[in-house]
Order: sequence, then C-alpha cells, then structure tokens
Amino acid sequence: MPSKQSLPHSDRDFVQRIKPFRGELLAHCYRMLGSVDDAEDVVQETYLRAWRAYSGFEERSSFRAWLYKIATNGCITATRQRRRRALPSGLGAPSDDPMATPIMAGTDVDWVEPIPDALVSSDSDDPATIASSRQGLRLALIATWQHLPPRQRAILLLRDVLSFSAEEVGEMLEMSTAAVKSTLQRARGRIDELTPAADEVQEPAHPEVRALLERYMAAFENSDPAAIEQLLCADATLEMAPARTWFSGKKTCAPFIVHQALGTAGEWRMVPTAANGQPSVMAYRRGEDGAHHPFGIAVLTFRPSGIARIAVFGDPALVAKFEAAHDGSARVFQNINS
Repeated sequence: MPSKQSLPHSDRDFVQRIKPFRGELLAHCYRMLGSVDDAEDVVQETYLRAWRAYSGFEERSSFRAWLYKIATNGCITATRQRRRRALPSGLGAPSDDPMATPIMAGTDVDWVEPIPDALVSSDSDDPATIASSRQGLRLALIATWQHLPPRQRAILLLRDVLSFSAEEVGEMLEMSTAAVKSTLQRARGRIDELTPAADEVQEPAHPEVRALLERYMAAFENSDPAAIEQLLCADATLEMAPARTWFSGKKTCAPFIVHQALGTAGEWRMVPTAANGQPSVMAYRRGEDGAHHPFGIAVLTFRPSGIARIAVFGDPALVAKFEAAHDGSARVFQNINS
C-alpha cells in the first residue's frame, strides 16, 4: 500500500476508517484459524483487498460488516489449505504414568497457539465489553471451535460472538437467512456436545488471580513441590505442546511437574503476561552457560480454589512474539490484571 503522505483523499479516508478495526479483525481471524501468524496473514490480505475495492464500496452494508465479509471468506479459504489445529487434550486420552517420558508429536500435528492480549485488547472502558472480549478468546474455546467445519465455525462466530444478524451473515457468506439459521443450530449442537456446562470455569476475582499467579511463579522459581501440590485443583489438567502426552487430575499432574519439570531452585525465571484473556507466564530456563533463555508460554485457568488447567507451549519463538507484542517484557509486570 502507498505511504499515507502520497495517498489521494479517498485512500486517506480508507486508512482512517479501517484503522480502528485492526484488533477485532485479528481476534476474529485468530478464532477462525487458531494461529496468530495465519490470522495476521489473513488480516493483511483483508486490508489489501478492501483497499483495492474501496472505490466501489456503495455503503449498502456497514463498513464493519463489509470488512468482516472479506476477512471471514479469507479465513474459510485459508482453512481449506491447512490441517485442523488442536491441543494435546484433543488428540487422545490422558496419560496415567507421570514418570514416563512424554511422547512428542510429529509433523502431522498443527497446534492451536496462544495469542498475546496486547495484540487484541479492546479500547473500550466498559467492563462488560472487556470481559466479553476475553471470554471469546479463551484457549479452550479456540480449540473447541476448530472441530467445526469452516462455514459452521464462521457462522457461529459471526452470530454468537460478534452479534451480526442472520441476514448480515447470509450476505457475507452468500447464503439464505434460513440456511444461516439451520447451520447455526447444527454448530451450536456440536459445541454443546464438546463443552458440556459442567466444564465451565468460575473465575476468581482479579486480586485473587494475581495472588495465584504469583504463587505459581514462585513455586517454579523456588522449586517448591509442596506449593505446586497446594495450587492444583483435584481435577486439574496439564498439557504441554509439542508433546502429545497430557494429564488429567492432580494425582498425575503434580508428580509430573515435580519430577520432570520443576527442576532446581533458580532454574526457572517467570515473567507474567496475558494470553487469550487468561493469566499466563513467559518461561525462561537456565542453560549450560548460566543464563536464562526463552522456553515457552504457559496459559493458566484459575478457579477460586486454585489452578484448573495449565497449557504449556514449549516454543521459544512464542516468547519473542509476546515480548514484541508488549514492546519489551518489563511493561508486562505493570499491566497484568490491572
């Protein structure tokens, strides 16, 4: 796209109109695709397509709906060229042996990735809007939505997350309103099968979240097995991409963490961050040179009673993405759950 200074008036108008939608379009494409890089690619392509077509935009729909039409169809096309993304818990039953070496996945598995809150945070000051935005990005939801066929996924997100009308969605996807409603009903039924109400998590208040997060970080940095035991809920879940192995229940999660992950005091350094609207940490592990190097991201789900789920992504490149999203990790300490 030409530089802003060289743009004619209509193109400068386009740049100003599209600018506020960057974060929400990225969030939508991420929900569709489960990957930050794939979502950013589609958003960039959406900008280019919209810019090229802007002179012919006749305002028969809202500018926002027009952008979502381009982005959603771009996502549907992208999903046809990629495998379904998953978390370890979506690939098979949990392991019952915390002392065994985890089984690593091969190149046949593409993982759902965490997304930094800093990339998709809402500019709204309304607590309800902020809470809704966070709920719609929860890691477990992203993984669940990947089970739906692309068109069902798109309709569910456009209707139930973004609140477009059935008529608007039909126009976006070139479907009749009746077909949109029928497809939405099937999508909701499938999601209900995958996420029964009993699995919903009641979150603690923000001060309690901060305290639990600090206890989790301290447990690793101080190599404190008792603290890990105390933090985990009885039915806690632990998964660790890129390993296929995962655990369900404190009786297997705690021994694995204590004997295979905790290490010695000082081995780990943890920096708080936020991913998918959830408290998270950037983990750094001490190497043979004595320095701490990026290890990966852990996304945490808390209940008032403790940790309900730990999703670890052992990928140093993710740490770099989170650092870049926050313009340096020092700012994360100030912003987490503030």
